[in-house]
Amino acid sequence: MTYAPRERPLSPHTTIWRWHVTMVTSIMHRASGCALYGGGLLLALWALCLAAGPEAYGTFKAILGSFPGKIVMFGLTLSAFFHLAKGVQHLIWDVGRGYKVQTASMGAMVCIAFAIAATVVVWIIAAMTGAL
Repeated sequence: MTYAPRERPLSPHTTIWRWHVTMVTSIMHRASGCALYGGGLLLALWALCLAAGPEAYGTFKAILGSFPGKIVMFGLTLSAFFHLAKGVQHLIWDVGRGYKVQTASMGAMVCIAFAIAATVVVWIIAAMTGAL
């Protein structure tokens, strides 16, 4: 007796699932971690330019001080605060709290709100102190 091969079952993916805030923040958490890795490379480049002398450091400062450079730095600031907030939510989950759908969704919204508010506050302070 021979059997015909059965088709493999399809795994659920983003076209099947209904998007919700915890799903979005989970993806954003991974993306912010990748962005922070890039920020670490940028920090290493800063140190190399600092060690290379005033000309290299001046070039680095000019690039980061430009409009695209400030957008990158704003994004890194937002990534750092979001990753921090989402990490705290994961710590809360690790102790067995906050798993109810409503609580998890509220926590995700708090992570987004905190990241935006903290980023704006830091950039306002930077502007007020002349750091921009």
